[in-house]
Formats: sequence, structure tokens, C-alpha cells
Amino acid sequence: MRTAPILIILLAASFVRAQNQGSYIQKIPGGSIQFRMIAIPAGKIALGSTSPMADADESPVKEVSISSFWISEHEITFQEWDAYFNDNTLPQSKEIDGVTRATPQYIDLTWGMGRDGQHPSNSMSHQAAMMYCKWLYSRTGYFFRLPTEAEWEYACYAGQKKEFTLEMVREMAWFKENSDGKFHHVKEKSPNAWGLYDMLGNLSEWTLDQYDPAAYSKISPFDPYLEPAGRYPKSARGGSYLDGGQLLRCSNRIASDPSWNKRDPQVPKSRWWLTDGMFIGFRVVRPSKQPSKEEIEKFYAKYLK
Repeated sequence: MRTAPILIILLAASFVRAQNQGSYIQKIPGGSIQFRMIAIPAGKIALGSTSPMADADESPVKEVSISSFWISEHEITFQEWDAYFNDNTLPQSKEIDGVTRATPQYIDLTWGMGRDGQHPSNSMSHQAAMMYCKWLYSRTGYFFRLPTEAEWEYACYAGQKKEFTLEMVREMAWFKENSDGKFHHVKEKSPNAWGLYDMLGNLSEWTLDQYDPAAYSKISPFDPYLEPAGRYPKSARGGSYLDGGQLLRCSNRIASDPSWNKRDPQVPKSRWWLTDGMFIGFRVVRPSKQPSKEEIEKFYAKYLK
């Protein structure tokens, strides 16, 4: 029963070696933290799905072209997040005019699921994830951001536009059936054909885009994304350890909601943490073409205002 998925994974391993020769290890100056960035080739994808399981916001199917980029091999871990979170050179200012440090959590937002270095970082707001990207830029000189929805879906399918069977999902993902109600260390499941771990399951992942149920009728056919139009809703992808297997689809779109922070007692509510978003995480992208310094600053200002 398990032969076919395992064979697919073994065949994919050789493809990964050939495909990802531009992949590299990103080191963060000033410490020992590093993570692998996987090179994703330029190509085309038909976003969305005609599957009977697909929701209305996954249609109409739209073909788009994607430029090459790098994406982190796995969800950002607590080890990687804490290099930023514990950076005492940063102010904890309410004015976001540079890189600022996230405020401490006032409760354990992992809810006892674990917070060692190899657990994926969770409960971060979209703004916190974007500030981490800006911090990476400040430390490395390379422009980092969240993946667009189109980039994320393209990377998830890894060159083959097809739905994953439930057996394949079991090989690749932590979800409701096998997670025991908690997230797990990154890279414990099998990677996809491009060497990316936990694209499905474990934690849902922030994307760059503002969520719009009619997005595919509006977006550009070239490197599309929807710019920010407010705190909610933003788009997330991939499903999580809490979701059933039918929701772990590369095309499944998830709209963020204020209920993800409903138990936050602060007024106004924290811009850093989600008290009820324990299932949300993120990974980072570096475009193959670096924007100018002015373009980068303008970009971060747009998302961190």
C-alpha cells in the first residue's frame, strides 16, 4: 500500500538534486543561525482548481507566469525567529520607522506544544512575519519577504499540477489524522519534488497577499499579488495540524480573520501575536532579482505602516 508514494519520493530526490543547484545556505551574520534557501525556477502555473473539493475562491482557474526565486526549505523555526526576537540592539518602539523588536508574549502561545529550536515558529501576526523579513534584510543585505499566493502554490506543486492523494498527504504532512493535536518539528515528513518540507500541514503559512475571494479574476498574469488593503483578511496557505486531509491542497486559500486574536485582552490588540492563531506560521522568499534600496524601503513601509 505504501510502495507508490515512497517510490515517488525516491524518484523526486534525484530530481531535487538536479533542479536545485542554485540553492544555498543563508547565514545570519553575528551568530550561528543559518537555513537553506531552495532555488525555484521560473515557469507557469494554472492557479486554482477544478476539483470537486475546491472552494469557490479557487476559481476561475488562471494561468500566470512566475519569475525565479528562492524560498526557505521549511517553515521558519523558533531557533531562526529567536535570533530576531532576542536581538537586544533593536528597540521595542511603537513607531515602526526601522526594524523593531517584537514585544514579549504574555502567555505561552504554543499552548504546551513545544518551543525548541526545531519547532516551527507559530502565532505570529502577518506584520510580525514581515518585520522578521525586514530584519533579515538589515542583517544580510538581501531582500526577503513572504511568498505571494502564486509563488506559494507554484512551489507547493513543485512542477506538477496535480492533486495529492491522501496517502501522499500522510507521507508529506502533519494533519488532523496523524498530528495528535499539535505541531511537530520541521523536516520530519517527506519533502515535495523541489525539496520543500511541510508545505502542506504542520502550520498554515502566511502569504504576501491581501485575501480576495475573486482574486483570480483580478490579478496580473505576470508575478501576481494583491497589495495590502487592511489588517484583515490576509491569505494563508497549506492547512495545518488541525485540518482534515481534504483541506491540505496546494490550491486551498485561507482568509485570516479577527477571531484568530479574539482572546487578546489588550486594547488595541497586539500587532505581533495571535492568541488564537496557534496554527499559523510562515516561510520566507528571496526574489532572484534584488530590487533597489529605494524600492525595498517603500515595500516594507507599505506593509509595516
